[in-house]
Amino acid sequence: MIAQDIKAVLFDLDGTLIDSAPDLGAAADKMRTDRGLPSFPLEKYRPMAGAGARGMLGIAFGIGPEHPEFGEMREEFFRNYESCMTQRTYVFEGVKQLIDSLVEREVAWGVVTNKSMRFTGPLTKGMALFSTARAVVGGDTTPHAKPHPAPLLEAARQLHVRPIDCVYVGDDLRDMQAGKAAGMGTVAATYGYLGSTDVKEWGADVHIDTPMALLSLLRLRLAA
Repeated sequence: MIAQDIKAVLFDLDGTLIDSAPDLGAAADKMRTDRGLPSFPLEKYRPMAGAGARGMLGIAFGIGPEHPEFGEMREEFFRNYESCMTQRTYVFEGVKQLIDSLVEREVAWGVVTNKSMRFTGPLTKGMALFSTARAVVGGDTTPHAKPHPAPLLEAARQLHVRPIDCVYVGDDLRDMQAGKAAGMGTVAATYGYLGSTDVKEWGADVHIDTPMALLSLLRLRLAA
């Protein structure tokens, strides 16, 4: 169950707050066209956007981390992504209204993502949405990434709140596992990069189909 006295909301980044699939897909697709291969449509990349370089290279070239050239190609993908990561990325509809409402209600909020700070830092500094975020934790901020609870616990520490007083919102099984391991309420966002995933198997406390649905939930909890 979600604690009734919520003092902070933590969010995953890609697929929860922002749609970065267009830039992630473009970074991988440039690698294809640079090699004389035909371009793929964004729809082909989108379902794997939450998996970062591994997902994008898997779609673009059918390779995984075990491939001998994966490391070199991943760095090429990273360089491409760095050059374009805010060109096509946008905030999901309803997210700005949700964040504005949290700020108005004096509910602290922050970001916990597995995206490394190499990208998370510039991206969050370059988008106005994150100007009120009081914690930004990347995949390499702590020694462990999600599904380990360490990043979420670090964000709670930065916000000066107890984990039990936090809710974590994400669009991946690892998000729910991390949230539960940290002792937080868990909310699965079904509007992100889910593909054919069965969200019901994640064991989240709550599912939301739109960002503003979270506000309705918190209003009920905060009014109790």
